Amino acid sequence: MDPRLTPARADLAAKHLEGQVTAARFVEGVLQEVMDPQAPVRREPRPDGALDTEALLGERVTVYETTDEGWSWGQLHSDGYVGWLPAFALARPRAEPTHRVSALRTLAFPGPSIKIPPVQSPPLGARIAIARQQDRFAVTPNGHYLPAQHLVPLCVYEDDFLAVAERFLGAPYLWGGKTSLGLDCSGLVQVALTACGVACPRDSDMQERALGISLDKDSTLQRGDLIFWKGHVAIARDEVSMIHANAFHMAVAIEPIVEAVERIAAGGSRVTSVKRFA
Repeated sequence: MDPRLTPARADLAAKHLEGQVTAARFVEGVLQEVMDPQAPVRREPRPDGALDTEALLGERVTVYETTDEGWSWGQLHSDGYVGWLPAFALARPRAEPTHRVSALRTLAFPGPSIKIPPVQSPPLGARIAIARQQDRFAVTPNGHYLPAQHLVPLCVYEDDFLAVAERFLGAPYLWGGKTSLGLDCSGLVQVALTACGVACPRDSDMQERALGISLDKDSTLQRGDLIFWKGHVAIARDEVSMIHANAFHMAVAIEPIVEAVERIAAGGSRVTSVKRFA
């Protein structure tokens, strides 16, 4: 079982895995919800632990352990990722989310005015419960006012995941990140596809296995094709250019495919596959 997607350790595992894995004890887990705009999901329960991914506002998490030091170990419902989150970023679920943030980032104000300091800045993809609309604001049950034009109902999706990815152009590269404050190559693909209602795994190796149909590597590329290397993924914009979050530019960048392939090959990695959505 992939440890990234399996809530099991030698000392503790999810109750539903009993009989499938070996652990000292098994627990049912407690349903929690992310209350911060984004919460780090780390490999170890410490502030400098490796950032594996991020959980966004409104995401549900099944928590199997919370330590005295303030870390919660659990599994995200959105993509199944397992890791450690700050316990202060979680709480028991409140009202069911009704809307999703469609802007790169929005602001939540404590009252019906854009002139008062905001209390939160939820990112693209954050899930929010809206109780009512007041003028140009969407109002949450706890009295936060968000610009209504920055939200869409959960049932409304984008229709062009490449266009979503291009909105992140220039955003800084951050290993494990999933927002305009910083994101990595597979995070960019996951956020863009999720905005279009397409289920997408978190990491590039998972995406390579799960997404699209394989093409010959010498096929003429089309808009939206995914180009994979070991540990990296990019999105073709057309047959000559691509967009990707990458550590060479330390940003989301558009560049010629030929130049990128040659540069990455010079670093020891060659294209492993090209995938296309049917």
